[in-house]
Amino acid sequence: MEEKKTDWRTILGMTLIFGLLMFTFVYNQDEPVADETAAQELVIEDETTPVSGTAQPADSTAIADQAASGEMLDFENNLVAFKVNSKGAVIEEALLKNFKTYDSLPVYLARGDDHYFNLQLTTQDGRKINTKDLIFTPRQSRNGENEVISFTAPVGSGSIEYRYEMKPNDYMLDFNIRSNGISSVVNTSEDPQLNWGMKAYRRSKSMSNENRYTEIKFEYDGGSDDYTGQGDTADEEEENISYIAYKQHFFSSILLTDTPFKYGVLESTNIESINEEQDTYTKEFDSQLTLEYSGGELAYNMDWYFGPTDYDILTTYDRNLDEVVDLGWGIFGWINEFAIRPYFTFLTVNLGIAFGIAIILLTITVRLVLSPVLYKSYLTQAKMKILRPELNKIAEKYKDNAMKKQQETMRVQSEAGASPLSGCLPALMQMPVFFALFKFFPTAFDLRQKSFLWADDLSSYDEIFSLPFEIPFYGDHVSLFPILASISIFFYMQMTTGQSMQSPQPGMPNMKFIMYLSPLFMLVFFNNYASGLSLYYFVSNLITIGIMLVIKNFIIDKDRVLAKIEKAKAKPKKKKGRFAAKMSEIMEQAQAQQEAQKKKK
Repeated sequence: MEEKKTDWRTILGMTLIFGLLMFTFVYNQDEPVADETAAQELVIEDETTPVSGTAQPADSTAIADQAASGEMLDFENNLVAFKVNSKGAVIEEALLKNFKTYDSLPVYLARGDDHYFNLQLTTQDGRKINTKDLIFTPRQSRNGENEVISFTAPVGSGSIEYRYEMKPNDYMLDFNIRSNGISSVVNTSEDPQLNWGMKAYRRSKSMSNENRYTEIKFEYDGGSDDYTGQGDTADEEEENISYIAYKQHFFSSILLTDTPFKYGVLESTNIESINEEQDTYTKEFDSQLTLEYSGGELAYNMDWYFGPTDYDILTTYDRNLDEVVDLGWGIFGWINEFAIRPYFTFLTVNLGIAFGIAIILLTITVRLVLSPVLYKSYLTQAKMKILRPELNKIAEKYKDNAMKKQQETMRVQSEAGASPLSGCLPALMQMPVFFALFKFFPTAFDLRQKSFLWADDLSSYDEIFSLPFEIPFYGDHVSLFPILASISIFFYMQMTTGQSMQSPQPGMPNMKFIMYLSPLFMLVFFNNYASGLSLYYFVSNLITIGIMLVIKNFIIDKDRVLAKIEKAKAKPKKKKGRFAAKMSEIMEQAQAQQEAQKKKK
């Protein structure tokens, strides 16, 4: 099995965000190759004549050529329009009526040979029956308001039926596979094999960004879920699969089954990375699934979803389909599910606020909620700056004894309540929120094709002009929001770390270099990302700078902080905690060993 690969851009982005924050306080079955007889399939006498007009031989053991093309049948509701070919009873076209691509073309989830579906049975004498080669007889009817099309094809003395049922206002299509009397023909000791595959089309302005969120998601073992990953080729093998989702960023095709598939191999091929000259497809998906006979027959109740990868729509089906939307794992997903998404929906749906303004309001709210944490971190930084003269004296006094210098530094910081750890912990508390938002904006369906200022699509990049050439890693265009976000990051870092960069300590990285390099990384990384995300970071940095200026000029009093430090020094020494005492003991032992080694020399 190919090792699952994670998109390096996602890793870089999350690492970059983490690094920027921490830097501030510590200073991301193949179908068998057909032989010459493979086009010949087993068929039997049937009471009806196929709609295609091609009559079948009456001999139950006859071998007939099924190369004729079938009849195309249309059925639709107000959301999706389908075309199903009576040859193979396969969906050859699935058109979403209410959506357009970035260049105003129709959104197809299936079209022609780019979508295939085949059930392979093995006869008692070892031959293969492929339903994709059979001409099915269609019958159209209604079940109340629902439109029904059933397709039946003879198999030996029995038959196999594909049945589709469509509700008036639903992206979900009921799909059943039934057989009747085929046990006299097929070898029921050899499991049927189902092969479903499709190519994912490009629909967004940024093909690379769209491809980043295009993958196979699936559920198995009654509720566990997984994905194939982002490698050039990726595959997963699993048992008891209950659904397979071909997620194409903002649109998905999902096959669900009430009776879990016994076993499956799910494969994804990254067409974009393998063939960079084409701009039609992002990935190709293929699933090879093992079914089981029940009493010598096939009986599978399934559903097919062709529609948007919209969290609010997918959750209405109560089939765990919300996992198709990548909100993040663990606490990141919880924050998005129970806080960020509901609040953003409240702003945009309940209050009817424009999406760009909603992002700004969301950003303001997040920064205000986290402002106590920011205050705690900034207070620690302020104390450290106030203590710097004293710490410099300690560094000079014990310049030849690193262990003693560290002990004295820790003592002074502890007395002043300015331990660097007390600044790191608040920063770590912010990380789940930042990572959650990093996952939320690129997957928020509501942002698709929503404009704000110069950005015509908040789910894609905000190009202000295109380049006549392509810059590696950066792209062939210039996005403005990432530039603004990078500038704001630069000034934010200069405010928080600028005063501590004059003389880098031995062994420490050049902080001034990092201060310039980090915004550059952010600029390059976000140039092809969703502009809604860049807008968030730009506004977030501006608000953070504003809060820090208020804290610095109106809240923190340097003289009061100094007086508090002196008061803390004058107090009797408190008994050290177990952890602090243990650390002190370890350092004392290390110092003693160091001094003993010096005496030996």
